[in-house]
Amino acid sequence: MMQIELGNQLAFLPGETIDVEVSWQLPEPPVLVELRCVWNTSGKGTRDVGVEATIPLEYPNAFENRRVTLTLPGHPYSFSGKLLSIIWALELVALPSEESTRTEIIIGPGAAEVVVSGQNGRQDVGA
Repeated sequence: MMQIELGNQLAFLPGETIDVEVSWQLPEPPVLVELRCVWNTSGKGTRDVGVEATIPLEYPNAFENRRVTLTLPGHPYSFSGKLLSIIWALELVALPSEESTRTEIIIGPGAAEVVVSGQNGRQDVGA
C-alpha cells in the first residue's frame, strides 16, 4: 500500500512550494522510492506524458512515512478543453517493483484549472 497526502488541498498556484506526506507498507524494503510530479494529456490525438520533477527517497524501509517539500512547476497549466486536457499528478513509485499510487492535482492561475468553453473558445479560469 502506498499513499500521498496533501490535506484537503488539491489545487495549487504555479511555482508554489508544497509539503507532501508520503507513506508505504510493502512486503519487503524497496531499493528506492520516488515522488514524481508528472503531467499527461487526455483527449483526441496522441497522449503526451512528461515528468517535471523527481525526488528520490533513498534508503527506504518496508514500512515508512516521510514528509517531502516539492516546488511545483510554473507551466503548463492544468487545462480542460473540448478536444484536449492537461492533467497534473503526483506519483509515488517503489523500485524495482514499480508498485505505485497517483493523486491528481491542479496547477493554474488562482489555483484553478484553465477551462475553454463555448463556441467562441472563451477562456475561463476555474470551472
